[in-house]
Amino acid sequence: MPHRRKPRKDLTTKQKCVNRAHSRLRWPVERAIARIKTWRILRKARTSPNRLTSIARAIITLETHR
Repeated sequence: MPHRRKPRKDLTTKQKCVNRAHSRLRWPVERAIARIKTWRILRKARTSPNRLTSIARAIITLETHR
């Protein structure tokens, strides 16, 4: 979890650094989830959850390795 700023106080340099590192790790995951939600195959899928996991992995692979 990123550090939150207290009212009328700034974050320390260390807290800012931790927040930046957290953000760098978080954005690819957030983007992948957003892209998965746009793929129609997952909205209309009538298959087992195990198969959907494989489909989701394939979509993430396609999206991240352009």
